[in-house]
Amino acid sequence: MIKTIPDGVYPTMLTPFTEDNKIDYDNVLKLLQFYSEKGCAGVFAICQSSEIFYLSFEERLELLKFIMKNKPADLTVVASGHTADDIDTQIYEANAFIETGIDAYVFIANRFAKQDEGEDVFLANFEKAVKGLPEIGFGVYECPYPYKRLMTPDTIKKCCEIGNLRFIKDTCCRIGEIEAKLKAAEGTGLKIYNANGATLLESLKAGCAGYSGVMANFHPELYSWLCANYKTEPEKAEKLFNFLSMASTIELQQYPVNAKYHLQKLGFDVTAKCRVRDCSTFTESNKKEIDAMYKTELLVKELMGIN
Repeated sequence: MIKTIPDGVYPTMLTPFTEDNKIDYDNVLKLLQFYSEKGCAGVFAICQSSEIFYLSFEERLELLKFIMKNKPADLTVVASGHTADDIDTQIYEANAFIETGIDAYVFIANRFAKQDEGEDVFLANFEKAVKGLPEIGFGVYECPYPYKRLMTPDTIKKCCEIGNLRFIKDTCCRIGEIEAKLKAAEGTGLKIYNANGATLLESLKAGCAGYSGVMANFHPELYSWLCANYKTEPEKAEKLFNFLSMASTIELQQYPVNAKYHLQKLGFDVTAKCRVRDCSTFTESNKKEIDAMYKTELLVKELMGIN
């Protein structure tokens, strides 16, 4: 079934872990409630922020089943889990993820072709995958790991012709390229969600449907407000965007350890433990930077009247 993906904010959902390195489902549930309460349109689940390359297939599937069973009714769920190298395994695993009832299944662009392979290989594997899966809306995530493969406007057009492409998480971080992709998507039903805070406001004005990036794990309510109000309150939106653009540089820090530390400041009883990164590398200086950002975001919310 092809579902409409609403405009708005789609946080790249974190995976909390217990001290003994198991998925912390109590905090998965709290995260879902948090995203909903902060005005997010949905979540991008089982993605790189979820540490999927460090989760087994069984863990990824169990986690997605839990998310679908416990998500608030107002949250749309787009999900990936697309980590395998060979196409047959990719199709097998994607079928299992789709059976959970997700609203769209998101492919990772670099899984369809190696770094030295051309768009012909990518498109052939994309088509094989689509033909091996149920009729559902599909997405593509320009994931930077293990290497970043960006979608060209021509590739976007061809993917829209092959399958029901409805969601792109764009990571090019260049407004000119985003505009070219938006033009290629015209009339296709495809929506583009920017992952980059620094170009977000420009991209929304150009026609992007929303934001899907790591900073929605820190202050999603601010991104939700921006996406919902940038047209009607442009001056206020510009002021807020200046903070968001500056704050987005924190993702270059020890992410996702820093996001879990920030959740602690919001009252989550969650560890900073990650599989993708040793949390001992999160220094005292890193913590002070997050502390300062947290205090500043509270001030911004107070000054701008955003809850």
